[in-house]
Amino acid sequence: MPTREELEIVLLSLKVAFWGMAWSLPVAVATAFVLARKRFPGKVLFDALVHLPLVLPPVVVGFALLVLLGRHGPLGGLLAPLGIVFAFRWTGAALAAAVMGFPLMVRAIRLAIDAVDARLELAARTLGAGRARVFFTVTLPLAWPGLVTGALLGFARALGEFGATITFVSNIPGETRTLPLAIYTYTQSPGEDLQALRLSVLSVALSLAALALSETLVRRRRAGPAAHDA
Repeated sequence: MPTREELEIVLLSLKVAFWGMAWSLPVAVATAFVLARKRFPGKVLFDALVHLPLVLPPVVVGFALLVLLGRHGPLGGLLAPLGIVFAFRWTGAALAAAVMGFPLMVRAIRLAIDAVDARLELAARTLGAGRARVFFTVTLPLAWPGLVTGALLGFARALGEFGATITFVSNIPGETRTLPLAIYTYTQSPGEDLQALRLSVLSVALSLAALALSETLVRRRRAGPAAHDA
């Protein structure tokens, strides 16, 4: 059974991963739709910027967040008087996780939107539906498997985020010490190898559960229309 300390670490990690996924999902859906359906100057550059966190060292992303959203940063200085603080808070850990998982979410959702037959959207438009209604009643339901996959991939990626998190919000017990940071802490402490191993097993189990849930939901979604047609 997990100890009280391990349980606190797991619960904090789940909170950070959930809010990181929840904050970035609407933006990821909008970004994926723009990349899948729109043509505009600079689209290649925009696409590259969206996927930049995949190729940048996570420490660079964390440092950029610290510079921008630190208490004396250009954005952090504006938000601090409003009581919105990210640096060295769990909210900052969630933001770092959201940024690092964002490209994976966008990619999965974009592929799903690309697979939606554009003629169905056009048919809905010719019947009088507006752009927003077409998106919410045609495009989004048909792209639902990709939406679920993207959300859970982002969640699983957030559970494993380390570099950007420790750079942006440090490694504060009870506040920002998520599973990866706790594992790192125990590996640096003599005689704590067993603790690190226990947390590693928990981390693997949580990530596998998220991926298995994604696959289960997608299969049920695909099986639903098939059963209805039969």
